[in-house]
Amino acid sequence: MADGVIRLHGSDNVVIALQDLAAGAVVAAVAAPLPGAVPRGHKIAARDIAKGDEVIRYGQIIGQATADIPAGAHIHSHNLGMGPHSSDYAIGSECRPLPPLSPRSFMGYHRPDGTVGTRNYLGILTSVNCSGSVARFIAEAAEKDPVLAAMPGIDGIVPIVHQTGCGMSGTNEGYATLMRTLKGYARNPNFGGILLVGLGCEVMQVPDLVGQGRLRPDGNFRYMTIQGEGGTRATIDRALGTLREMAEVAARTPRAPAPVSKLVVGLQCGGSDGYSGITANPALGHASDLLVQMGGTTILSETPEIYGAEHLLTRRAVSRDVGETLLERIRWWEDYTARNEGEMDNNPSPGNKRGGLTTILEKSLGAVAKGGTAPLSGVYKFAEPITTPGFVYMDSPGYDPCSVTGQIASGATLIVFTTGRGSVSGYKPSPCIKLATNSEMYARMKEDMDINCGDILDGVSIAAKGEEILDKIIATASGQQTLSEELGFGGAEFVPWQIGAVM
Repeated sequence: MADGVIRLHGSDNVVIALQDLAAGAVVAAVAAPLPGAVPRGHKIAARDIAKGDEVIRYGQIIGQATADIPAGAHIHSHNLGMGPHSSDYAIGSECRPLPPLSPRSFMGYHRPDGTVGTRNYLGILTSVNCSGSVARFIAEAAEKDPVLAAMPGIDGIVPIVHQTGCGMSGTNEGYATLMRTLKGYARNPNFGGILLVGLGCEVMQVPDLVGQGRLRPDGNFRYMTIQGEGGTRATIDRALGTLREMAEVAARTPRAPAPVSKLVVGLQCGGSDGYSGITANPALGHASDLLVQMGGTTILSETPEIYGAEHLLTRRAVSRDVGETLLERIRWWEDYTARNEGEMDNNPSPGNKRGGLTTILEKSLGAVAKGGTAPLSGVYKFAEPITTPGFVYMDSPGYDPCSVTGQIASGATLIVFTTGRGSVSGYKPSPCIKLATNSEMYARMKEDMDINCGDILDGVSIAAKGEEILDKIIATASGQQTLSEELGFGGAEFVPWQIGAVM
């Protein structure tokens, strides 16, 4: 860092502005005075770059110059495009196991299947949108119920409602994905019990969800349909009595010590900016490595937002099968976006661009930093149960609520979310820790941001910030509320991935 800019890699032909720079500013890392103003977080040409030349950041290609770019010029959408790109996937070539660390512990809720929750909610899960309002009515009645209000050890009652479950095929990939998602929520260890409410005539039938065996290993599971109960009021009345019984069972499980190897943490970013890949994402990557070294599990996702950087993951794959599975997901997405008249370079968003990001290659390279350096031990479909400890990948859209929904369905009991523009959200039943990438946004939105990573630019090390994040993860897992929980977030962010025609 010097003169208000930072060079991230010795081979980079750009530097990043750490403050708003005026036209005519002289920067030691740049061969000429700046011909125009450059906002903080944005790129500056460190030397002359000819049209068609590759633009390098993080020591990686982030696109091609679409015009001649003189030294000192602002590089952004007006002169940088994605261009053709290819990667040497070199599966497993950089797979280096990290040395184990002495385990730490947290206070969690031990479940009969060996998993450990960080919260103890009762969930009202819906099979279809048509039962969503009734699920909310039940939750509202439960909040006013004096018996449930006096019940100790229950974090709350969460209605899990969504926009699908009918008007869809009952046999295709979209149906299978929704089935996995709903079953995954029912089994998430942050729920001490689940009440499943359907309408009765939907495509996603309650008996199909329940299946031949118990949907939850603890047996604290009940189900009903509105049509079967005789309407709205009858369903609410019966559900209230059922929730009282379930709460008594859930309240018998107190918090108890558990090793952090029982934690499953979803890694997320949203509202990214030019600092994301410099501060919060690599700091979260360091925390991810620490968790993996203690036997924990971390989940990276958002496939459209690793596009162009997937080679950094395949090189860390523990086997050829793991690497090829990730590449199969990339090819699936290329086909999926093409047949739906989309494109993989539909990112960055307008907010990302205002924060300094230009191409999906640039955004992806910063996003992958959340995954640290640990070997990639597994690749899973959306909402597929995670069965391999360590650092894993779960396929998902880049749309944050949908991606987090898949991670929680896969077993995530805690989410850590980096943001540069200031995303606000929460994801019941799993608490969400928010990391700010820059100090200016942190100061402006301090009531929403749990940790400021902008001080990395002031000299705090990535390692020290990673340790701070780990401490926060353990405290949150043990019951400390995050700011999004204090604000009441989590009631609107359940967004299953809808694949296929709505009919």
